Amino acid sequence: MTNFWKNIEKPIISLAPMEDVTDTAFRELVMRISNPKHLDVLFTEFTSTDGLCHEVGRENVIKRFKISDSERRLLDQTNTKIVAQIWGTDPEKYYRSAKFVAEEMDFDGIDINMGCPVKKIIKNGACSALINTPELAKEIIQATMEGSNLPVSVKTRSGIKQHQTENWMRHLLETKPAAITLHGRTQKDMSEVPAEWEEVGKAARVRDEIHPHTLIFGNGDIQSLNEAHEKSRQYNLDGTMIARGIFGNPWIFNPGYQPSLDERLDTLLLHTQLFDDYWQNDRNFAVLRRFYKIYVQGFPGASKLRASLMQTQNSEEVKEVIEEFRKKVPFTAEA
Repeated sequence: MTNFWKNIEKPIISLAPMEDVTDTAFRELVMRISNPKHLDVLFTEFTSTDGLCHEVGRENVIKRFKISDSERRLLDQTNTKIVAQIWGTDPEKYYRSAKFVAEEMDFDGIDINMGCPVKKIIKNGACSALINTPELAKEIIQATMEGSNLPVSVKTRSGIKQHQTENWMRHLLETKPAAITLHGRTQKDMSEVPAEWEEVGKAARVRDEIHPHTLIFGNGDIQSLNEAHEKSRQYNLDGTMIARGIFGNPWIFNPGYQPSLDERLDTLLLHTQLFDDYWQNDRNFAVLRRFYKIYVQGFPGASKLRASLMQTQNSEEVKEVIEEFRKKVPFTAEA
């Protein structure tokens, strides 16, 4: 299979993999409300190689790789690429997981999570903890490449307690991955301090020296498409990855678009319906509530409406709350 990363016009813009966020329902919703010219790549939630290699556990974790039929149609229509993200610590399991993804699933690439800063994950030596074990990290990348003919990329951070960008990038680039996304924060930083984009710029400079064919993307605090393009120019990047910016504006990949209040509520209902259609009883409905604040903000009565939505237990209750709100608050489609 060809390396799809090489065939996308730069700067390449993607939606970051996010736990309990980037499932098939949300990815489809984002594609529906985005301009396909401005959204190049989507990622799954991060999925355990231990689970994928376990006869019983696979049944549970494989749900994270679900691509609905309607999402697949949109991917094909827009030529948007989708990448499976995996995590773990055992190179052999990465090999087997990569082989499974390539042979049994329908993805365009594989991404290795070396950036998640959650304590229970790094306690086991996985994700951003791999920054402290560069030789193991390189074994993991190589095993993933050997197990699959898909392009392999890495998403990571700039260090553990302090930035060690240049040294860490040198290790990763020795394996010649298709792409590296650098989040401009350390593991210790979590998301509690501003991202330091100078570190991302350092990664691009090391790339130019070690392996110019690897694409370098930046991640951290991007709130608009204009900012994404500016960061790419300023730091000599091949593109950027947008994460929490989607919570401030779900239409971030449709620059300049201003949805009406009516459309915001319709989008909330659509997301609820997609979630219900795809997951039914396979996923806790409470996961969906966290999204409602991204549609319900910036208009009179938004706070009270959000509070009501936080109490809902199913899609029918969500519809009832929205219907009641619409009865009490007159507005037009242009409101």
